[in-house]
Amino acid sequence: MNGAMAASSHRITLGPLVAAIDQGTSSTRFLVFNSKTAELLSHHQVEIKQSFPKEGWVEEDPKEILQSVYECMERTCEKLTQLNIDISNIKAIGVTNQRETTLVWDKETGEPLYNAIVWLDLRTQSTVERLINKTPGRNKNHLKHKTGLPISTYFSAVKLRWMMDNVDEVRDAVVSHRAMFGTVDSWLIWCLTGGKSGGVHCTDVTNASRTMLFNIHTLDWDPELCEYFGIPMEILPRVRSSSEIYGLMKICSSRKSGALSGIPISGCLGDQSAALVGQMCFRDGQAKNTYGTGCFLLRNTGPKPVMSDHGLLTTVAYKLGRDKPACYALEGSVAIAGAVVRWLQDNLGIIESSEELEKLAASVGTSYGCYFVPAFSGLYAPYWEPSARGIICGLTQFTNKRHVAFAALEAVCFQTKEILDAMNQDSGIPLTQLQVDGGMTSNRLLMQLQADILCIPVVKPSMPETTALGAAMAAGAAEGVSVWSLSPEDLSEVTSEKFEPQINPEESEFRFARWKKAVQKSMNWETTEPVGNGNGEPSIFSSVPLGLYVMGSLLMLVGAKYISGPD
Repeated sequence: MNGAMAASSHRITLGPLVAAIDQGTSSTRFLVFNSKTAELLSHHQVEIKQSFPKEGWVEEDPKEILQSVYECMERTCEKLTQLNIDISNIKAIGVTNQRETTLVWDKETGEPLYNAIVWLDLRTQSTVERLINKTPGRNKNHLKHKTGLPISTYFSAVKLRWMMDNVDEVRDAVVSHRAMFGTVDSWLIWCLTGGKSGGVHCTDVTNASRTMLFNIHTLDWDPELCEYFGIPMEILPRVRSSSEIYGLMKICSSRKSGALSGIPISGCLGDQSAALVGQMCFRDGQAKNTYGTGCFLLRNTGPKPVMSDHGLLTTVAYKLGRDKPACYALEGSVAIAGAVVRWLQDNLGIIESSEELEKLAASVGTSYGCYFVPAFSGLYAPYWEPSARGIICGLTQFTNKRHVAFAALEAVCFQTKEILDAMNQDSGIPLTQLQVDGGMTSNRLLMQLQADILCIPVVKPSMPETTALGAAMAAGAAEGVSVWSLSPEDLSEVTSEKFEPQINPEESEFRFARWKKAVQKSMNWETTEPVGNGNGEPSIFSSVPLGLYVMGSLLMLVGAKYISGPD
């Protein structure tokens, strides 16, 4: 009796709760927050498998993504029950997601018509070159005045165009008016609100602004942009604000998470916008850098879009209510940050965990002149150079895996410095400190390196889940929910840790200059003109460096066999 009374009184003190679905490139999470204190009460995480069917291709299974959301909700509800926290106290759910990743599904069957093409994917490079070649002056910024974006493999429109050109099921569904397009947020919201039985097909302004089909000034799909890419507007989701009730959860009552049925989904933000909100960057000039699969620096520019002259993107930061103004941001996007850790682990096998990378790098404390440019998906901001490829240079006989590990961490920091410098040039007001978040910020060596290379303090909040927090804040603040106040005086004070620069600026500049030299070496590596091998497949010799390498290797083998004589 006493235990039950204690449990029920504990429930009352918590007040309203808000949950967030955080569907990232490498994992899915479901998190539950106290709306009064922003405290994280419970969460569960599931890894997502990526497949690489061909070189440069990156895909994920839409059904696995959806299943991972259900599993995270189920496990988190179990954990809440164990903590004596009443699930019925969850008043709203927000969604935040990997942006640009492109899905098409059949609205009648609810089945995906192809794998999700992930934002990192490079298969559209020839499509992008073809589009740029037909613009006046071969200008990759031809659509920037409307979209804020360069024509690049990164954004959704070219991925969708590729699907319509190359996947029969997608083409047929578009012709027979059964196709629905969406980024990950649209797919999840449609499925969670009923799917083929009345699911809501929508997206928010932040996700829409990453498609290249969206006019960031009118805040709607643009007929001219859709015509440019040959995309029928009927397959697009309805664009909504980032904070309003889109629909109600529909979950099978036999599940533990069935208790979430009927709860409104009322927040939706692309992951980098969500992190900006979660870091409370609501004022013009405030900025944050998120270290995830990639690295994304966003600076709030207020209610007017600011166009960059230094290779940054102009994007919608958030629109927190139907009648609220949109706020914009300048963004520096780096394709490979945390992904380099996964590459060192899965492809090279020199570490077994991300924690091991920090120990390995710390054991030498220097790259010993080794520089690593992880341009696995070309270079994003500020270069927008899809032909670049990854290189490791400055190697000597002294170089070992520890130096490569250190160089990999430095690479993340150098890439951040490049986009921070561009941002400072665009705004004219240098940042005096950098607010950071994301999975990689648990690496203390990385944070110290970042402060040293930027020559400004790096500030990390003690609660690292700022992306999910931002989605929860948007959901809890929505009209009709109103359990989370976003007034400055009501926002919780965030505890944080500060990393101060510890090396002199001259050393930092010297290392950065060497890095820039390495970046130049990585450029113009790959061409998209394939040399056929007779069956329509490009030959390995279409990559000149690889062809020379293979030929050289064969000659060396023949030579070695000849020198060694018969067995």
